[in-house]
Amino acid sequence: MMNIPDTDKTKVHTVMTRDEVQEQVRSFAREGYPEERIFVLTHDKTRTKRLAERTDAEEIGLNEQGLGTAIANLFRSTGEELQAKMRSLGISVEEAERLEAEMEKDKIVVIAWGGREYEDDDFDRDIVYHPYMYMNHHY
Repeated sequence: MMNIPDTDKTKVHTVMTRDEVQEQVRSFAREGYPEERIFVLTHDKTRTKRLAERTDAEEIGLNEQGLGTAIANLFRSTGEELQAKMRSLGISVEEAERLEAEMEKDKIVVIAWGGREYEDDDFDRDIVYHPYMYMNHHY
């Protein structure tokens, strides 16, 4: 009997580098999240240019890793739009603001979404956050 993953839970990981993004996307995919429910959120245009130069690719570098459509879920945007996107995935106002502040500091947020859309002030109380900021060490 195979262990069935709990993919109706939303998980939010904050990472630092392109490699960690790829690793996290792969990890969520291995857990059974379909590609269309894995989101990568990153702040603004200047970062986009830097990432593109670093990866020699037009995008964040997920495509050539065989992740196919995961690239469609790459959101590079302004603070307000990023927060609106996070809210629709069930992230509370406070957490969305905190995560967006992290993104302003060049962090990248990778989300495995449980699949339920949220509106207005409704949010998902069961989200599992994996923030860097509470950790003093890197693995």
